[in-house]
Amino acid sequence: MSQTPVLITTTGPDKTGVSSVLFAALTKHDVDVLDVEQVVIRGQLVLGVLVGIDSDPEALQESVEQAMASVAMNVEVRIGSAIGDNPFAPDHHGSTHVVVVLGRPLSARAFTDVARRMASIGVNIDTIRSIADYPVTGLEIHVSVAGETPEADAQLRTALADVASKVGLDVAVEHAGIARRAKRLIVFDVDSTLVQGEVIEMLGAHAGVEPQVREITEAAMRGELNFTESLVRRVALLAGLPATVLDEVAASLELTAGARTTVRTLKRLGYRCGVVSGGFTSVINHLVEDLGLDFAAANELEIVDGRLTGRVVGEVVDRAGKAVALRRFASEYDIPLSQCVAVGDGANDIDMLSAAGMGVAFNAKPALREVADTALSHPYLDAVLFVLGVTRAEVEAADAADGLTSLRP
Repeated sequence: MSQTPVLITTTGPDKTGVSSVLFAALTKHDVDVLDVEQVVIRGQLVLGVLVGIDSDPEALQESVEQAMASVAMNVEVRIGSAIGDNPFAPDHHGSTHVVVVLGRPLSARAFTDVARRMASIGVNIDTIRSIADYPVTGLEIHVSVAGETPEADAQLRTALADVASKVGLDVAVEHAGIARRAKRLIVFDVDSTLVQGEVIEMLGAHAGVEPQVREITEAAMRGELNFTESLVRRVALLAGLPATVLDEVAASLELTAGARTTVRTLKRLGYRCGVVSGGFTSVINHLVEDLGLDFAAANELEIVDGRLTGRVVGEVVDRAGKAVALRRFASEYDIPLSQCVAVGDGANDIDMLSAAGMGVAFNAKPALREVADTALSHPYLDAVLFVLGVTRAEVEAADAADGLTSLRP
C-alpha cells in the first residue's frame, strides 16, 4: 500500500526540546521521515518535516497538534493532495550557485527586485540564510539555474550585476559546491584596500608635492597611465626626502575598517594571507609584522646617505608583476590558483584578480570592476569574509573564544 505524505510545519519561540517532542509523536505512528529543515530567525523557530505514513494520517495530525500544544508551539499539518504535486519526488538537484547579497541597509524593496530578476530568467531560490547583520546586512541565497551552461551562468551574473547597481546592493555570484570553501590563499592590495589612502601620497605630503603625486596616481588607477611610468614619475618627486619619513608614514597608516578582523579570521581558517603592492617594502614590512602576514611583495626605494634618491631599484611590481607575485606565492605554498583569492581596487590589480580563482574588486575603479568576479562597494573589508561563506556569527564566536571583545557599536 502506498504511503500518504504529511507535511508538518511548526513555528514559535525557539526553545529546547521542540524537536524531541515532535519526533516522539512521529515515532508513535511509525512514519518514514522524508525531509527536514529548520531555521531560527531572531529567536523564532521554523521547523518543517515531511513524512510518509501507511495509514490513519488524521490520527497522526491529532497527535502532532497535541504534542506541539504541550510546548506552546504553533503547528500546521497538511495531508496528501494539500501539500502539492508529487511530494515524494526528490529535489530536482542541488543548488548550482550561491548568491550573496549585502546592503547597508538591505531593504525589502531592494531584495524583492533581486528575487524578481532571478525569477525572470528562470532561476529558482532553494534556500536563504542570514550571514551578517553588522557592519552590513548579508543574505546567502542558494539557487538553481536550469541547464548549468556557461550562457546561463553569464546571464545570471549579468542580470544580478545590473539589478545590484540599480538598487544599491552588493551581489556576489559563485558556483555552489565544495570549491567555494576550498580557498586557501588570499592576497590583498595595500593602498586603499588593506589600508586607507595611498602611501605614496602620504610621502608626497612630507615632500610638499602631494597634489602632483595624487594627480599621477589617479590617472594610473583609472588605467590612463602605464603603472611603471606613473611610479617612476611619482618616486622622482620624492628625491631628497629623509628615509626616516618612511617609518613615520608606516606608523601613521590606518587599516581599512574590518581589515584586522578579516586577516585574523582567515588565518584561523588556515588561509595563507599576504600583500602584493605597488607600494614600498620599507612601509609594507610594518603591516606584515603587525598583522602576522605570511608573505609580501612590493617595490624597493633607493636610499643613499639616508635620503631617497627618487629611484626604484630592482624589478618593479607593476600590473603584470602583481600577477607574477601571486603565482609565485601560490607555487611556494603549493596552492592551485583556483584556490586563491585576490582583493584590489585599481587598474593595476587587473592581472592579479584575473589570475586568481576569485577576484574581488573592493571599492574599485570601473576598469577593475569589469573583470572582477565580485565587486564590493561598502567600506568594510570584512565583507570579503561573507562572500567566502564565513558568517558574522562564526567570526564573533571565534573572537569570543579567543577572549576578544566585539567591535559592534
